[in-house]
Amino acid sequence: MGAMTTATAPDLRDEAQRLLRELAGPDAELRDDQWVAIEALVVGRRRALVVQRTGWGKSAVYFIAAKLLRAGGHGPTVIVSPLLALMRNQVAAAERAGVRAATINSGNVTEWDEIHGQVTARELDVLLVSPERLNNPDFRDAVLPSLASDAGLVVVDEAHCVSDWGHDFRPDYRRIKTLIGELGAGIPVLATTATANDRVVEDVATQLGVGGAETLVLRGGLERESLHLSVVHIPEATARAAWLCDRLTDLPGSGIIYALTVSAARDLAALLTDRGHTVAAYTGQTDAAERETLEQDLLNNRVKALVATSALGMGFDKPDLGFVVHLGAPSSPISYYQQVGRAGRSTDRAEVVLLPGAEDKQIWSYFASVAFPREHLVRRVIEVLDETRPQSTPALEPLVELGRTRLEMVLKVLDVDGAVRRVKGGWIATGRPWEYDAQRYERLEKAREAEQRAMLEYQHITTCRMNFLRRQLDDPGLGSDAPGCGRCDNCTGTAHDTTVDPNSLNTTRARLERPGVDLAPRKQWPTGLAKLGVNLSGKITDGPQPGRILGRLSDLGWGQRLRALLDEGDGPVPDDIVSACITVLAAWDWEQRPSSVIAVESPTHPVLSASLGAALARVGRLENLGVLRLRHGHPAVSAANSAYRVAGLVDNWEQPDDIEDTKGPILLVDALTDTGWTMTMAARSLRQAGAESVLPFALASPR
Repeated sequence: MGAMTTATAPDLRDEAQRLLRELAGPDAELRDDQWVAIEALVVGRRRALVVQRTGWGKSAVYFIAAKLLRAGGHGPTVIVSPLLALMRNQVAAAERAGVRAATINSGNVTEWDEIHGQVTARELDVLLVSPERLNNPDFRDAVLPSLASDAGLVVVDEAHCVSDWGHDFRPDYRRIKTLIGELGAGIPVLATTATANDRVVEDVATQLGVGGAETLVLRGGLERESLHLSVVHIPEATARAAWLCDRLTDLPGSGIIYALTVSAARDLAALLTDRGHTVAAYTGQTDAAERETLEQDLLNNRVKALVATSALGMGFDKPDLGFVVHLGAPSSPISYYQQVGRAGRSTDRAEVVLLPGAEDKQIWSYFASVAFPREHLVRRVIEVLDETRPQSTPALEPLVELGRTRLEMVLKVLDVDGAVRRVKGGWIATGRPWEYDAQRYERLEKAREAEQRAMLEYQHITTCRMNFLRRQLDDPGLGSDAPGCGRCDNCTGTAHDTTVDPNSLNTTRARLERPGVDLAPRKQWPTGLAKLGVNLSGKITDGPQPGRILGRLSDLGWGQRLRALLDEGDGPVPDDIVSACITVLAAWDWEQRPSSVIAVESPTHPVLSASLGAALARVGRLENLGVLRLRHGHPAVSAANSAYRVAGLVDNWEQPDDIEDTKGPILLVDALTDTGWTMTMAARSLRQAGAESVLPFALASPR
């Protein structure tokens, strides 16, 4: 078997062709560029970047190369892959070609030791690992060195994640550059992606070329002749949802409906189900085991659609996916094309419909707000770390003004930059100098703004939509004088009918505007409050009961009305809002009805909050306790970090009079609740003043 890699190119190509047919079926034919990549990896032992449209056959390149290299006596192929859905599909594909494959990810923790043993015993041809594994101390120190020294091939799938210019940059992918730099001599590297413009291609190729190795770039056209792109402009969110309810059965086969937020995906799935459609929600908050079941339901056409966030995206492989609909536009044409590329791989026609909304830009702004933080916040992270005593992320959180998600991102980036290191027990500082690349982050911000402008432009162009998207991706197969695709709504002049049946609209509005969202109470104090001089820890025993919210700002139904209300500035609560609140309160299954109501003094909407409390007291015949006033000198607390928020809210309110004489629960109302800490601390203040229990209620939450 060791002679395989010294065989002639024609012999190798014949073997590659045979393996392809085992993998993809008896009629599969090896593409020229597939062979160029395989030959470069197996014979030339080179580094290569393959940028080809979804469904082109990138996975065939690395599975065939892995099999040929293994037959030549080389070590296993290591594939770094970002999504559980992608890994499951890839393991199944590998097994079809006789490749022994296994995966290490957060969903199969109980199997890790066994798989580590298989790696050591050289019983695997392919090991798929999530990028997070690369910096797990046990894996990094015990397993990765042996893989780096004798791997047959290293594959970086969805390689645009390596680049912070990419549409789905992931800090854990930064570790791949270090892995490549530590590879033994002559170990080939393959990076693949379907969505990368010139800037991302250059960045990824540079990172692959660590140590001076030259990167072979193979880049093809992105055109897919099955996709029929269209944009449907319906101003009102409720009408857009009704339009989709009425037309979902007309869309071919089964498909994916994308929403921008978790709450929107859940609400839309519930609406469509109520209207008789077989759908399910699939988000980043869906349990891993349930995700696998839902993926199989879609693959086997047991559902008409999955209503998904971007959690269902890269690598999900259903060749006959009949449609992709977006209820709300992604912030980038590149990420949009990546998602619509799921459709029509093996069908003659697939429908791609975008239903943009005015609220999309607000959602984009929120996600942009959690990008890499300013220099002083990052330097604070380095300052509070010790060089010898590891500190966990929860322990670090109260020492820096960053939420958990952003803190973890910062730590991962600093780890790759060499300023910190992840070890057993947490993180330590390395003492190495570190520079904040302000110019790069400014360029990233400008690039993000340019992508948002392009996405807005896409919605209103009168020229070919496919060509527009291909130009955004710097498609090398698209000439400056290329004709239109001949399939999109602009090329054909056949726009979708935007008429919404009045009865359907009323039914949809009634379902979406059914008010009321649960407000779960905070149950645990943030760790490390003692470091901020606050003597609180463990379980919260003097906080509020479970509460209610009228609606979320991201809701399809109430979202628009509540955003408009809050954007108008401060003023008395409108009668229709009071009526909706009464409906929520009437349906509240509390253990004991409230006997009184008090409003939290809102820094942004004091009149709205106070008038809401007064109106609910009047209509519900509750004792009006007025307003829970902020103490003089206590400004609004804006910290994103939970520990800092709690510390800023301690003793934040004046003790209200006569609370001890109030019998029964107190209804605590506010205009807006976000993290839940204001309600928690305000309720605690009332409890300390003698309240039996507190029921929180707010008009809105952001998401």
